[in-house]
Formats: sequence, C-alpha cells, structure tokens
Amino acid sequence: MPNIIVTEYVSLDGVFEEPGQWSFPFFTDDAAKWKFDELFAADAQLLGRLTYEGFAAAWPTFTDEAGFADRMNGMQKYVVSSTLTDPSWTNTKVISVDAIADLPEQNILVAGSGRLVDTLFREGLVDELRLLVHPIVLGSGKQLFKDGLPSTPLTLEDQQTFSSGVLALTYRRPAA
Repeated sequence: MPNIIVTEYVSLDGVFEEPGQWSFPFFTDDAAKWKFDELFAADAQLLGRLTYEGFAAAWPTFTDEAGFADRMNGMQKYVVSSTLTDPSWTNTKVISVDAIADLPEQNILVAGSGRLVDTLFREGLVDELRLLVHPIVLGSGKQLFKDGLPSTPLTLEDQQTFSSGVLALTYRRPAA
C-alpha cells in the first residue's frame, strides 16, 4: 500500500479553495523551504482531475533555480478520473479510485483535489494529513472537510510555526 499524504493550505475557518488568491502574502522563506522539503521527500503525486488540470496548465511553464518546478514536472503523477483520457503533463497516468490501493509502496502527496480527499478519507486511505493553517478568516469558500465524513482519529506528529504566522500541523492515522 502507498503512504498517502494529504497536504493542504487552509484558512482558519477551514477554506481550502483557490489558495493562490489568499495564501501568497503568508508565503515566506521558511514556508517555502517546508514545501520544498515536502515535495522532494515524495515519490509521486495523486490528484483529482480539476487540480490536475490546473497544475498541468501552470507547472510546465515554470522554472526556478532550486529545481522545484523540475521536480513537479518530472515526478510521477496519478490522476483519479473517469473523464480524463489523454493527460498531457509529463509522467501522468490516469487511474480509478479502486486502483489507489494497488499503487506502489511509496510516499504519495495529494494537494488540492477536494473530492478526491473526501473519497480518500471515506475509504480510510489517508495515512497522513498536513495542514498549513493560515492566519486569515475568509468567511466563504469550499471547506476542506464535508459534512458526513466518518470520524477519523489522528495523532499530532509535528507542528511548526512560520514567520508569517502560518502553522504547519502534521497528523498521522494511528497504527491499526
């Protein structure tokens, strides 16, 4: 089984929708290093179709000296979709929800992808949850967690506060 790691930008009121519209003022060097280390420790990404389409439209156009863009573009990506048939982004494979458990035993990051995250929680497939909680109340927008999710106990593994006031919280599912 893969190690599924959900990583999300969220506001204090639980909004995760379109973080590019509200999170950038809080993106400091220490937060950038955390995201860099996170990406380089991962073996692959697991994305829902909508997040994939947004990433695939943007990331191939980016470059940076540190190699973050090269890593995003070059790493293996799995997209859970029943409608996407011909992914154009390098190293992308379309899979079904049922195929997630059969992915290689590796660290797989899930970013954005709200419907997929909901499904992963419902199926008990999330091993780790990383929240970058931003010191802002948005008042509206898509919430990360939907009503009706099963109760999912998690254990706080790590916490870090960045210079901008963003709190990085890492939770793991307790061993069975």
